[in-house]
Amino acid sequence: MSASKLDLDPVTVRKARSLARKAGRPIVKLAEQHTTVSVERATLRLAGLGGADAEGTPWVNRLLDAVRGDVGLEHGVTLPVWDALVRGEAEDLTTLAQKASAGSVRFRLPEGRDAQRARTAGRRSVGAGIRQVDRRRAERDRLVKRHGDAPRQPWIYLIVATGDIYEDIPQAQAAAREGADVIAVIRSTGQSLLDFVPEGATREGFAGTYATQENFRLMRAALDESSKELGRYVRLTNYASGLCMPEIAALAGLERLDMMLNDSMYGILFRDINPVRTFVDQRFSRQVHARAGIIINTGEDNYLTTADAVEAAHTVTTSQLLNEFFAKEAGLEDWQLGLGHAFEIDPAVPDSFRLELAHALLARELFPKAPLKWMPPTRHMTGDVFRGYLLDGFFNLVGAMTGQGILLVGMMTEAVVTPWLSDRDLALQNVRYVLDAAGGLHEDFHPAPEGLIATRARQVLGETIDLLERIADEGLLDAIADGTFGLMRRPADGGRGLEGVARKADGYYNPASEILEEK
Repeated sequence: MSASKLDLDPVTVRKARSLARKAGRPIVKLAEQHTTVSVERATLRLAGLGGADAEGTPWVNRLLDAVRGDVGLEHGVTLPVWDALVRGEAEDLTTLAQKASAGSVRFRLPEGRDAQRARTAGRRSVGAGIRQVDRRRAERDRLVKRHGDAPRQPWIYLIVATGDIYEDIPQAQAAAREGADVIAVIRSTGQSLLDFVPEGATREGFAGTYATQENFRLMRAALDESSKELGRYVRLTNYASGLCMPEIAALAGLERLDMMLNDSMYGILFRDINPVRTFVDQRFSRQVHARAGIIINTGEDNYLTTADAVEAAHTVTTSQLLNEFFAKEAGLEDWQLGLGHAFEIDPAVPDSFRLELAHALLARELFPKAPLKWMPPTRHMTGDVFRGYLLDGFFNLVGAMTGQGILLVGMMTEAVVTPWLSDRDLALQNVRYVLDAAGGLHEDFHPAPEGLIATRARQVLGETIDLLERIADEGLLDAIADGTFGLMRRPADGGRGLEGVARKADGYYNPASEILEEK
């Protein structure tokens, strides 16, 4: 896309990014100074610890709780755990977790030569897990080369959500045959508030299917079959958010998922998860995603389900710039930034379609190398399926005209029921018609330099800079507490999960962070 389409001032764009960096750096420093129970559990998972006890509590939770009870969390889990293994308390992590759960082993903070031996052993074990992530990334590259990729962008992104992984699989494969390029297995409602990752294949969920390592494995294997059948690689998406964000990111890397929902502020705003917990967890999870070659999808579209899509347009752009900074700081590249935005302006607003074009084109031109994730209308879907189908067609047309990279399929029954397979077929027909008929329209679409579209885009960018200046001066945590994003007020000392945060002590060690930080 040419920057001349909106005639954005390069100096203004650079200023916006500079302000985002200024606002984001204190948050990065905060994240570097703290750890969380989920970061430490993710480290154990990368070292190969899985499974659960008879009650379904994961062994990573049991082991971490025992370590924390004996020596605290401030030094991390690695030194006390691998010190115990080196001392011969158990022959492997699983046995150690079982003994710790039974109270038959005690942990200490090793010093001197003992600490060095624990560091060496811990890095060896965790490094093996990260090498497995590397192998899965290379495997994806080979399969894309072997089967071919989606023949065009935007990639068509479709949600599957039955609650039963064994029902999700045939639905996902059917969707791929109908043209979906990306299958998102939406997560069971409320899983983001669980401070553990369920174990095994699951058959009962609530408006979604639980994110588990086994569910990831099963769906990835099924879509690999579809990729071979269809002659194009079918991508798999899930959700790395909530209280277990780092663990789910690690599992996604180990099981070769391709995209993960991973927003820096979604959990804070819409799940009332503590801001410090969220920012610490998201930095680690994004480092894992960077290493695994996973594309992240951010959640700016959610702001527009609670705030007005015209009045709050600049908060979306502000969040996109902050998400870009946090992502790149964690090692993600432009092609991995599925920054979110949405078609959520009230259709009754005069010139709503032109305003949607302005907002979508602004995102496209601010982030020309990022795929962008374009989200369909939800807030103003009324249950009138004919009106909804038309709105989705308009949404698809904006995606074509502005060159979006990832297009989530809109459902005309959005406000009525969980979509049936037949609803998905009709929705995919809508997408295919628009993309076949107008998929190259972005090449011809050039708004008038002083027309409503270009003027509106520059207005939103100006309002974004004003907001970023305030955030840079007052601090992002205060801005979140004040209800700046999505009208949600979330103080830094409130929310779920704060008790799972610890400030790092001198001598803290985490081999996963050490390896992921190495460039």
